[in-house]
Amino acid sequence: MKLYSHLIIALLAVIFAQTSFAQNKASKAEEKTRILFIFDASQSMNGYWEKSKKIDIARKFLIRMVDSLECENNVEMALRVYGHQSPVPPQDCNDTKLEVPFSPNNAGKIRQTLRYLIPKGTTPIAHSLELSANDFPITENGIRNVVILITDGVEACDGDPCEVSDKLQKAGIILKPFIIGIGLDVNFKSSFECIGNFLQVEQEEKFGGTLEYVMSQVLNKTSAQVNLIDANGSPTETNVAMTFYNKVSGKVRYQFMHTINAKGNPDTLYIDPLLTYNITIHTIPELHRDSVTIQPGKHTKIGFDTPQGFLKIESNRTNMYKDLQTLVKIDTQIINTQKVNQSIKYITGKYNLEVLTLPRIAIPNVTIAQSTTTSIKIPQPGLATIFKPSSGPCSLFVQRKGKLEWIYDIDDKKLRETLTLQPGVYHVIYRNKNASLSQNSRKTSFEIFSGKSRSVRF
Repeated sequence: MKLYSHLIIALLAVIFAQTSFAQNKASKAEEKTRILFIFDASQSMNGYWEKSKKIDIARKFLIRMVDSLECENNVEMALRVYGHQSPVPPQDCNDTKLEVPFSPNNAGKIRQTLRYLIPKGTTPIAHSLELSANDFPITENGIRNVVILITDGVEACDGDPCEVSDKLQKAGIILKPFIIGIGLDVNFKSSFECIGNFLQVEQEEKFGGTLEYVMSQVLNKTSAQVNLIDANGSPTETNVAMTFYNKVSGKVRYQFMHTINAKGNPDTLYIDPLLTYNITIHTIPELHRDSVTIQPGKHTKIGFDTPQGFLKIESNRTNMYKDLQTLVKIDTQIINTQKVNQSIKYITGKYNLEVLTLPRIAIPNVTIAQSTTTSIKIPQPGLATIFKPSSGPCSLFVQRKGKLEWIYDIDDKKLRETLTLQPGVYHVIYRNKNASLSQNSRKTSFEIFSGKSRSVRF
């Protein structure tokens, strides 16, 4: 019997492992990365850098990278080249071309194109970036579009690469580009940092390492966890939805339901380190944080102070108040509506309530405390059936502190209406629709007691 139990456990473990592997595989298959290499083949790439021509160094290492990416199932590549069609002078600022478009199994075409490039012309970086918007197929969910620009010079035409890059990112067409500078003057660094992630290769032997570093950021997600911290400083709060927005484009990138894992810790998330995020935690009220960055390859903890407690609006007569709503406010701002006898979590603090009974009940400065339930009991209502002798305008008032406060108008055409009212003294005034004088108004008063009903006639 014991052996049989061990076999069952082992079988379940194998099934679980296979299921987990399949789920992980499916998860990876859902996200594809498209990488557009924009390659500088302008005249200056004929120049020597250390022992070799810059064009030879750049293409050798890019071909090596294409070789390694060829084996990645979820990666598609394309190659755009500029400065290789028209010699200078004259300057041809339209000298940019998508030489190898995105398609499966195109690594051979990219390698072949790179081998036969001859540097000739100018450096239209902005125009190349602008045209790259059409190089990517229509963006689908789970697709990451990345531009890697390899260049030895700055913009030589009239375009503004920084402006173009910003527009493409805001439109959600591409992520923040990578720029790899070959033998560039250090003074040009600021010209590229506004375009994207700039990396200057200072020695030929470091070029391959730079490309590998870029690819590790492009292909690998980074682990993170969101700590929802309670009033005691511990990350125990959970079961709250979280939305991660791309800060630049404003589009939703991820949405998770916060979870505490089997070890009692906030669950680990795997997210794209290339983006800067605006994060919303959908507590009541919501919490926001902008410009959250993730350091590639390093586990990042993101903390939010989210101490929470429960609020419950209670009524004994649920059949009379089944649809009753309460407005929950911070000062005068409505942050939620809550049904009667429903428990809802709120961030700890003080709230103003307005219960939509007839008349409404205002309850100021209600305190929500950590991990406790604050219960508000609504007095049991009564019923009043108001009969009008004929159609005409009719208004209902409640008497409070010696004054009359309007609370409801009965439809002119209705001759009878039953209202659920809180205990108190009421006055109703009516005038026949055919009466032409105000003095013809008729008034009556009545009192409502909890759990009682009564008829009101003129």
